[in-house]
Parts: sequence; C-alpha cells; structure tokens
Amino acid sequence: MVDAARARKLADRIQQIVAEMLERRIKDPRLGFVTVTDTRITNDLRDATVYYTVYGSDGERAETAAALESAKGVIRTEVGRKTGVRHTPSLTFVMDSLMENAAHIDDLLAQARARDAEVARAAQGASHAGDANPYREPDEDEDGDVGEEDAGEEDEDDFDGRDAAGGGEDGRSGRPSS
Repeated sequence: MVDAARARKLADRIQQIVAEMLERRIKDPRLGFVTVTDTRITNDLRDATVYYTVYGSDGERAETAAALESAKGVIRTEVGRKTGVRHTPSLTFVMDSLMENAAHIDDLLAQARARDAEVARAAQGASHAGDANPYREPDEDEDGDVGEEDAGEEDEDDFDGRDAAGGGEDGRSGRPSS
C-alpha cells in the first residue's frame, strides 16, 4: 500500500496530464467542451477515475463519453510516460454531475428566497401573541426604590431555614430534623 499523500500527488498529476492531452493532442471531433474536475486513484495505484464535465446537450455529452473511451489507450500511454510509475493505472472516465448539482442547489435557494418573502409578507401586519414585554420587571415601592428592603429590618428566617440564632428547624444544629 502507498501513503495517501503520494496517491494524492499522483492523482493530481494524472489530472493535469489528462487535461493537457484533451486540450492539445486529442483531435476527435466528438470531443466537446470538456473540463477535468477531479481525479481519484486507488491506494494500490492500479485504477484511476477521472471526473469530467461537458458543456452542452445530452447528445454532446454522450458523444464526448464515446470520444473519451476511444482515446483512453492513448491517454493512458501518455500518463505512464509522464508519471514514470512502474504500473500505469487504468483510467475510467466518469461524468461529474457538478453542473446538475449546482443547478439543483440554485433552484432550492430560489425556492427558499420565495418562501422567506412570503413569510415576511405575512408577518408585516402581525402582532405578538401575548404581552409586548414577556419579561418580569421588579415592582417599585411607593418611595421609588426598586426591589430594596429597608436596611433596619431583619428577617426571622435565613434562606436555608435557620432562624436568626443559628439553629436549625429543631433549634439545635444547622441540620434539619428527621
């Protein structure tokens, strides 16, 4: 097995070689406007999958696929010559659905924008279902102090149930009686 970094470098190099071959050396009239988008290679470096897109109709895509299949041997020979690996990987050309996925995402985004606009139109005349301010605010005393007790007064019980003398509920210790 080969490390992932070497496999990735070889895949990138194969992608460059195939793109260059399609641009300069392959003169098949069936070959349309092809863009090599990605190349993946197996860990044993025996098989490479070349992903491509074609701009055009379905008929032009089919013709381009046939042209790539017929030129596969010439392209593989050039890949072997330029990479220098012991075993030249076999090539498989796969139509990349990148353009269709991008168009589908654009359609979904347009639908989301339309729904957001519909919700915004419905919310224009709407009001809150409840109080305008749902948060509690402290009551004010008659002298204007908010939530403060007079400093001279002491409570009979502390917070945890002990009285002012420090005893518990039964008067002996800080523990409640059982």
